[in-house]
Amino acid sequence: MNSSLRSTPRALVALLAALLTAVAGVAVGAGEAHAANRDELRPDATGTCEWDPHGHWVQRCDVWSPSMGRNIAVQIQPAGRGGDAGLYFLDGLRATEETNGWMNVPNAPAVFENDNITLVMPVGGPGSFYADWAAPAKFDVTDPVNYQWETFLSKELPPYLQQHFGVSPGNNSVLGISMGATGAMNLAANHPEQFRQVFSLSGYLTNTLPGAQTLMRVALLDAGGFNLNAMYGSVISPRRFANDPLLNMDGLRGTDVYLAAASGLPAPADLQLPIQDIIAGSPLETLSRGSSQIWAGKARMSGISVTENYPMLGLHNWNLWVDQLNNHVRPRVLEVMSAA
Repeated sequence: MNSSLRSTPRALVALLAALLTAVAGVAVGAGEAHAANRDELRPDATGTCEWDPHGHWVQRCDVWSPSMGRNIAVQIQPAGRGGDAGLYFLDGLRATEETNGWMNVPNAPAVFENDNITLVMPVGGPGSFYADWAAPAKFDVTDPVNYQWETFLSKELPPYLQQHFGVSPGNNSVLGISMGATGAMNLAANHPEQFRQVFSLSGYLTNTLPGAQTLMRVALLDAGGFNLNAMYGSVISPRRFANDPLLNMDGLRGTDVYLAAASGLPAPADLQLPIQDIIAGSPLETLSRGSSQIWAGKARMSGISVTENYPMLGLHNWNLWVDQLNNHVRPRVLEVMSAA
């Protein structure tokens, strides 16, 4: 009897030790699984993705695009804990082939570093509006550019993301600035089965109103000699209207829609910029503000829910968009996409 009682503490200690070991094993296993989700370089069209020099577990992957006939670089930060949500970041008019603009000043991967959502940042596409173009995009016949960005983002990229990063084809958010905001709104409207949420930051959402086509034509020429007519096929093509978010909003019913555009008056941080940047950024943002308000007014009359944010101060630049990313976009993404 006494021997049995004396053995009980030893038995309890052994049992507790076994339980603690099991729990620790589960915790370590989960931690390893989450770490592996970010630590492993995925396969891509060239063999294997490579680590991006920006860090924060971002890997640069080449994804083959049959529609464009070439590899498209995509910078991807896997979800922190293996979640299946994706957040697409679309760039501005002067996107480069070096890096997505959201990797630089905003450092989006650092902002979402502890969150459970995969960041998807396609590289390139200056002047493309992330649309499918009807003809080579440039006037220069010696430099043909085949833009089929909508096809790539909605048809070709999602299977790759699902297979190698676990991103669900139907659980995505898309965010764009300026030109990219136009593309984001059209993508979300055309593919509601893919995108549950869309953000337009300083977007141009009324592209067939009087004067808008002229402004777009000048902007595309300045951005790299792009031919606006090549986007649609002709001046009178119905595709011109199909690519105007103002006339292409029905697909956004049930989508979480967020618009932001400032007044065009410089914020305190903008006063540190060169005067030419202030002069350029003011009218661009004022035009975006008016365009966004017109779009939102029509959306409300059409029964489409939209959240609007119009800061009193702000120019068409990263100062505004960084503030939006940190204080408005991220909290809303985490809530709607359940990615905290």
